[in-house]
Amino acid sequence: MALADGVFAIAITLLVLDISVPQGLNSEEFHQALSDTLPNLGAYGISLAVLAGFWRDHRAIFRTVQQVDGNVIGLTVLGLGLAALLPFPTTLVSEYGDERASVIIYSVAVASLGAVHLALAVLIARRPWLRGGAAPVRDEALYAVDLGVTVAVFLVTVPLALLVGSAAMWWWLVLVPLKVWLGRRENAAR
Repeated sequence: MALADGVFAIAITLLVLDISVPQGLNSEEFHQALSDTLPNLGAYGISLAVLAGFWRDHRAIFRTVQQVDGNVIGLTVLGLGLAALLPFPTTLVSEYGDERASVIIYSVAVASLGAVHLALAVLIARRPWLRGGAAPVRDEALYAVDLGVTVAVFLVTVPLALLVGSAAMWWWLVLVPLKVWLGRRENAAR
């Protein structure tokens, strides 16, 4: 857990390093440079929400885990590697958001991270001895749907980006009502 917390904290910190305004600008240049940071701030906000959600999910997955095996370690390392990689596609989206490739790379990175979390959750759910026989903390079916929705939304972005270009990023907003609805379902299930 400590390693995962550290990786997520560093990845979130790295997101902000590309946001700056150069020194020594006159008033007009300053306002232009400030305006130029808006795409960076938007990409930062999206990636912060994505990484925070996956960090929360990672902690929830491991809340009852008492031991791990090679498969759990392998999936965990893969997931942490993908989380640490997310600042790169975030920079692509903030600097080259009008390029299809940037949107596709970002979408594939987030979908891959979600797929690894989903595989990890399923693996641990199917191996109760890793939890010491303890019941899972969350409703596993709803949790799988929650992760699956994230993966599906970002995967659907890939063909959308090929069809409509960078406007495909607007598709990500469908996650807001879906996550709210799924969160209410999970709360009601508890």
